[in-house]
Amino acid sequence: MSAKRHAPAALRNREAIAEVLSRELPASGTVLEIAAGSGEHAVFFAEHFGALTWLPTDPSPEALASIAEYRADYPGTNLSAPVMLDAADPDSWPVGEAAALVCINMVHISPWAATQGLFRGAARLLGTGGGPLILYGPFVEDGIATAASNLAFDESLKSRDTRWGLRRAEDLDSLAAAHGLARAARHAMPANNLSLVFRPI
Repeated sequence: MSAKRHAPAALRNREAIAEVLSRELPASGTVLEIAAGSGEHAVFFAEHFGALTWLPTDPSPEALASIAEYRADYPGTNLSAPVMLDAADPDSWPVGEAAALVCINMVHISPWAATQGLFRGAARLLGTGGGPLILYGPFVEDGIATAASNLAFDESLKSRDTRWGLRRAEDLDSLAAAHGLARAARHAMPANNLSLVFRPI
């Protein structure tokens, strides 16, 4: 039985995310994908950014098995074997450096501790090299009306786990500042999502 998992959202948003990545990613180096899920994004982005090494990670054994199976079918050489990584515990990350970090649809479907760890780990790996931490998903912004669909999604998330929910972009800005990062770009995305880009100060 195949271990491959399918995330319909990955097929819907991958082109739009790739457009942002083409503007924000460095020309070379390793891109660390946090919470890579099914692995469909990892294969797509590795194919589109052949000069970069794509390293997918996830805390779930089922996700890692799915990623590994997708990787087995990938003809290129720039998609690394997936590794287990818990965003909330950056001190245990089995990665010494990265040119960029990408995190898609994790921040709102995880405890706040995972986002805190993500920023702390990003600051350590990116150092002063200027590489980006790129987040994608739905966010709440001060002074900007939140779409009704996002408000309903937020309620649904919190009903499933009180530690989940849409995060304020301004709270991410404050968290970034605490770790020597600053928001460098905001990209409006389809379906009321955003891509937020943070870089070392």
